[in-house]
Formats: sequence, C-alpha cells, structure tokens
Amino acid sequence: MLKIQRSSNGKVIFILNGRIEVEDAAELQRLFDLETFDRGLVLDLKDVTLVDPDAVKVLARWEVDGIKLERCPPYIREWIEGEKAHGTSRKGQYSN
Repeated sequence: MLKIQRSSNGKVIFILNGRIEVEDAAELQRLFDLETFDRGLVLDLKDVTLVDPDAVKVLARWEVDGIKLERCPPYIREWIEGEKAHGTSRKGQYSN
C-alpha cells in the first residue's frame, strides 16, 4: 500500500511511503496533472520500501520528463538507471 502526502515550499513535493505498484502510477499521474509544472514536481522516495518492475519503468520515464526523484533508495536508483541505460524509458506521460 502506498501513502501519498503533498507538500509545497516553492516546489510541489509528493512524499511517498510504502510500496509503489504500477497501479499507483496512474493515481500519481492524475495528481501531477492537477499541478502547475512551473513550480517543479518532486517525488520524495525516502520511505518507499518496494517498487514493482513496471513502476520502476514509470519512475524512469517521469525522471526523463523532468520530475525530480529525491532521497531515492540506492537499489531503486540502480533499477531506474538500468531502465534508462536500456532505453526502455520513452519521453511522454504514463499510460496504461
């Protein structure tokens, strides 16, 4: 289960806690769409415990699209960089 908390301090920060599954990506994308990008979007992943492989692909795409991933656990960062290196991340928004 994923808990999402929103914070704003010059930029919009979504603080994530728990497990990220691909189904959660659609909800996060909906929340992103409600925000203005001129303030910048940040995902704080410090308290993320697990990410399913399809959600890793979505995180990699979002990062390529300019969403900043902060305090990303090292194993998740490694998976994201692997996705980018393999070229499976395409610019564009998440769609299921």
